[in-house]
Amino acid sequence: MPTAVPINADRLLERFLRYVQIDTTADADNLEYPSSPGQMALGKLLADELRAMGASAVEHDAHGLVWGTIPASVPHGIGSDVPTVLFNAHLDTSPEAAGSNVRPQVIESYSGGDIPLLQDGQVITVAGSPDLQGLIGHCLITSDGSTLLGGDDKAGVAAIMELAQHLLENPHLPHGEVRVLFTCDEEIGRGAQHVNLDKAAALVGYTLDGGGQAEVEAENFSADQLLVRAIGNNIHPSLGKGRMINAVRGLALLLAELPSDRLTPETTEGKEGFLHPYELRGGVHTAEARILLRDFDTPRLDDYAQLVQAATTQVEAKLPGLKFHIERQRQYRNMADAIRKMPQVVDFATRAWEQLSQPYHIGAIRGGTDGAQFSEMGLPTPNLSVGQHNIHSVLEFASLNQMLAAIEHAVKLLEIWQAQGRS
Repeated sequence: MPTAVPINADRLLERFLRYVQIDTTADADNLEYPSSPGQMALGKLLADELRAMGASAVEHDAHGLVWGTIPASVPHGIGSDVPTVLFNAHLDTSPEAAGSNVRPQVIESYSGGDIPLLQDGQVITVAGSPDLQGLIGHCLITSDGSTLLGGDDKAGVAAIMELAQHLLENPHLPHGEVRVLFTCDEEIGRGAQHVNLDKAAALVGYTLDGGGQAEVEAENFSADQLLVRAIGNNIHPSLGKGRMINAVRGLALLLAELPSDRLTPETTEGKEGFLHPYELRGGVHTAEARILLRDFDTPRLDDYAQLVQAATTQVEAKLPGLKFHIERQRQYRNMADAIRKMPQVVDFATRAWEQLSQPYHIGAIRGGTDGAQFSEMGLPTPNLSVGQHNIHSVLEFASLNQMLAAIEHAVKLLEIWQAQGRS
């Protein structure tokens, strides 16, 4: 049994605070990859840090992807088949809240109760964030209330970087080759766009992109997006009678036709799917909405798309001359099918928590990760917790204790994979 070595908590916190202050907000309107310059800046920083700590095969490629390798600490050869394991996190943050000028606040030991933030009268309440009840004594990091924090997924980035340095500093810890991969634009569905998994040469992967602690997520929503464009006819309002066709009004009628008491994020939970109009823009001549389609059962996405199509037909009948155009974009699929082909990728993750004497939960993601796309591409990649809370919100916070637990879990998980490979 290898000697346990504590993770460097101070260094992990310092990393995380540095990373979240780099603006890496994804931009869905920019078709370049990465979609924002801060992702390139953070990627360069990480590549430099990987080289400085002694990682090998470090590359910050033209697409902003960061690759690195932690060499195996156990010998390869006859009688040894220790697999390569990949760890992934994404550099970008959600565009659903401001991500520039992040000012992280550190609560060294949370004593309970609501957490008032410094800006805009924002408060993280226990009623609104029930996870807080289990975090007494934890070191928590918040934003100042005017931006998101960026723990999704810079908690994962920081944890993987600290894992890499911890393994390099402690060569007695048994593990096979470890691949590190940081992707861009995961939040806008493009994280795997330029990933060549042959380059990873890994048997399995794990994304560190989950909430809380000791959650092993082995399935996720399948996801598509609809871009619904209403096309009308604009003319000066004084001349509008019988001539104006208001695309904004048409789009409003369309959204009113969609269910509001079911099939929405506000009314569903667990394995229930939904349609989610999340962005509107435009004017009288042209207006458009982006609508997310989400369900664990992939064929149901077709049902949701047909529901939207039927609604456009009804609105076109109410507003003669108005026309709708729908573009459907495939995003990602449920990772469960790929993971069922290699159940040990989940079994070993849960076994690691058992060996750490920590209760765990096998969960399902009401969303997606790069791991969903990697799994579909042939690399089974479940998602692991890394201390995120209230993601995509200015009320976001992260637990340093849970980030440390994620690293300890990864060390144990690598030990189990190398033992399996050498047995």
